[in-house]
Amino acid sequence: QVQLEESGGGSVQAGGSLRLSCAASGRTFSTNAMGWFRQAPGKEREFVTAISGSGGSTYHYYAGSVKGRFTISRDNAKNTVYLHMNSLKPEDTAVYYCAANSVIGTVVEAYDYWGQGTQVTVSS
Repeated sequence: QVQLEESGGGSVQAGGSLRLSCAASGRTFSTNAMGWFRQAPGKEREFVTAISGSGGSTYHYYAGSVKGRFTISRDNAKNTVYLHMNSLKPEDTAVYYCAANSVIGTVVEAYDYWGQGTQVTVSS
């Protein structure tokens, strides 16, 4: 069982930056792939980025809409994954969720464990 808790959301003006954190419980954090998704009002939850677990080469995947602006990283010693968001746009406004699974994926169905989400609001 994995429990996830996001933090770091808030309101920011366009062009600004935020860093989201996702603290995970469980002994297997380092081996879990971790992902970030977001859901805007009236829209489906969508993939943002993901990072593979330890045990081999590290893979990062990014949605085209955030590539070059967002960066995912993890600190296995702290059981935490981060989402660094730069050059934020109003269309980045959404609830951001972190997710965990044994293998990396880019779709909602690939992840078994989810946090409660944290709101990010970007004003123009």
